[in-house]
Amino acid sequence: MTEDLIDHLLGLPPDHPVVALRHRRPEARRHAEGAFRELLLPADPGGLSHAERAALALLVAEREGDADLAAQYRAMGPAAADTPRMAALLDYAAKVALAPETTVQADIDALAALGLTPRDIVAATQLIAFVPYQVRMLAGLRALAREKAA
Repeated sequence: MTEDLIDHLLGLPPDHPVVALRHRRPEARRHAEGAFRELLLPADPGGLSHAERAALALLVAEREGDADLAAQYRAMGPAAADTPRMAALLDYAAKVALAPETTVQADIDALAALGLTPRDIVAATQLIAFVPYQVRMLAGLRALAREKAA
């Protein structure tokens, strides 16, 4: 894994003005990368496996339309098993990503019935909310890079 996912996905040379701009805010870079690593690659994933986390992130990145980010999540390892639990997690991710206001206690209860703990459900929800942030960050930085190239 690269040191900074956003820099990696931007694919800009180290001396590019957009890279320099990002490096002027080391705390923002550190926190974004830390959130990525903690949500996707925690040392202790609890009851939400790394494969399940990658599958959730992949679904959201695809729905958000960022092919590079989706490819990154697709490459993070073996696909999660096609199980009722994974189907429920993906349904939950789609609902939270597309219409979070429609999420109700029954959605949480359904995940708990499949063996997810409150910690696992919070981690999944945070991850589902984090990927659109990454997509927006990448879109903004790519737009800046195009503007600098013009």
